[in-house]
Amino acid sequence: MSRGPAFLFDLDGTLVDSVYQHVLAWREALEAVGISLSVWRIHRRIGMSGGLLLRALLRETGREVTSEEVQRIQQQHAEAFARLLPQVRPLPGARELLEALTRAGIPWAIATSGRRDVARPLLELLGVDEGTPVITREDVQYAKPDPDLFLAAAARLGIPIAECIVVGDSVWDLLAARRAGALSVGLLSGGYGREELERAGAYRVYEDPADLLRHLDEVGVR
Repeated sequence: MSRGPAFLFDLDGTLVDSVYQHVLAWREALEAVGISLSVWRIHRRIGMSGGLLLRALLRETGREVTSEEVQRIQQQHAEAFARLLPQVRPLPGARELLEALTRAGIPWAIATSGRRDVARPLLELLGVDEGTPVITREDVQYAKPDPDLFLAAAARLGIPIAECIVVGDSVWDLLAARRAGALSVGLLSGGYGREELERAGAYRVYEDPADLLRHLDEVGVR
């Protein structure tokens, strides 16, 4: 019997320490088509789907790009991130948190705005089993900040979204959770501040997965 709510986890910045590698990969991809942006501007959009991220960043520059250039940028990002992958590590306590939930009979799933080919090596770093419910960009029509990813993850678990807690590190995760109708927990491990996460809807904020693991009783796990 489950002794608490189900958990729906974001991936980058929530379970794996990969946010800044993504930022650098997007910068390299944008510079390949002549667009120069400070890394902090890119970081503020991490957590969105790649398409929305590009649209938002391009709006800031006033630059218009063709659909072919968008595809090229996304491909360049994937290639650049793959080169940076050896730098990526699981966040402290991530594996232990997932293992503790499994032992306690608490259902959990992963829902990421990333594409499956980008997510796969990160899931391997975490030691996630093949049968674990994982929802990626290809599985939904719209990614974060739309609620589709979390709704699909809850459906995959067979649990009402209202009985799930979303765990994410970005304001886009928490906005998507709020739109889906789920409670959300914020983690500081993606670079957003506590107040930002709370304003976006987090009812608890912890430093990283290890800190959440130490306080599972505060989010209703018995």
